[in-house]
Amino acid sequence: MRIIAGSARSLPLKAVPGTETRPTTDRIKETLFNILQNDVPGSYFLDLFAGSGQIGLEALSRGAQYAVFVDSGKKPAACIADNIRFTGFDKTSRLYASDVLSALRAMEGTYQFDIIFMDPPYQQNLEKEVLRYLSESSLLKKDTLIIVEAALQTDFDYLSEFGYTLARLKTYKTNEHAFIRK
Repeated sequence: MRIIAGSARSLPLKAVPGTETRPTTDRIKETLFNILQNDVPGSYFLDLFAGSGQIGLEALSRGAQYAVFVDSGKKPAACIADNIRFTGFDKTSRLYASDVLSALRAMEGTYQFDIIFMDPPYQQNLEKEVLRYLSESSLLKKDTLIIVEAALQTDFDYLSEFGYTLARLKTYKTNEHAFIRK
């Protein structure tokens, strides 16, 4: 696992020990950032269920102005902290080592994000809970892009209930990225 492009290009990243996280493959990460290439520079980026932090760190390497990482696991939070230090992005990032909804509540009034990426555990409907919360949150700008990495069979039929539209769905062999806008 490594940073693919930008100022920290080729730097290796630590992975979370054990099997509690599913790191996004370099190929999928590259496809994702090819789609986001015009949106990332200068953005405020939120990486939820961040695991190793590789998605937010890739965004910082590609010119995001600031990134916030959230993960409640002890091992993932330690891994993210190590990766932030190693890549030198200490001054342009913040880590919340707590559950996602508590972190979102704590951020209210402090941040507004251009891009929100989340990769929650599959088949637990956590993305729905987070999207419900964000629909009423001051953390969103009027044009914030939310990307959910999810299992292929994940149902997003509820989006309109919360005032969202599915702007794009990118499908891979084993998972998908749903690109969602308010």
